Amino acid sequence: MKIFVLTGAGVSAESGLGTFRDKDGVWTRYDLNDVATPEGFARNPALVRDFYNARRANLAGAAPNAAHLALARLEAELTARGGELYLCTQNVDDLHERAGSLRVIHMHGELAVTRCNHCQATWSDTGVLAAETACPACGRDQGARPHVVWFGETPLFMDEIEDALSRADLFVSIGTSGSVYPAAGFVTEARAMGIAACEINLEPSANAYVFDEKHYGPASEVVPAWVERMLK
Repeated sequence: MKIFVLTGAGVSAESGLGTFRDKDGVWTRYDLNDVATPEGFARNPALVRDFYNARRANLAGAAPNAAHLALARLEAELTARGGELYLCTQNVDDLHERAGSLRVIHMHGELAVTRCNHCQATWSDTGVLAAETACPACGRDQGARPHVVWFGETPLFMDEIEDALSRADLFVSIGTSGSVYPAAGFVTEARAMGIAACEINLEPSANAYVFDEKHYGPASEVVPAWVERMLK
């Protein structure tokens, strides 16, 4: 069996990482035009770096929860049975990897990776983003930015994602708002291809009506229970 799993902020919320679109979410406290657009970075790179340095510090203190661990178990056991788990996440944290998932596709980039705004080289980095950081590829400074897809930028790995979705037997959306595209459109694509779709979320998403199976509650409870059923 080939299962395509899409995860969003809701899968990491119980690990202490803030979600974005709830009433107390990240975007209620910051103007996304200032901290999550190329234009905002051009205007005030220090503000953007400070914002993402705070998020890196937050991530350093977080740990995978039971939902992350259950998905890592699902990947391992499906692989052992000749199946496949394609784990695509909108999250920029590395909690799936820390939980033991071996193959994670970060369509919105990774917080623990720095990108050079001059030459677009990337490198693993959990340290402080700073203007004076020199790019290891081109040697220039003043260009260090998080390797995170901002508003107005194209998500990563889209061709690979579309191919994996077309080959899936089941599409599962976990902890997503259903309002951020193109990820929010994956379920419609899946259903159009006759692929069964399951939503696991704290509450119904904006496009919950498209799913033919739905489970609601805290991710740390609902995801392990769903994985247990799938493996039986």
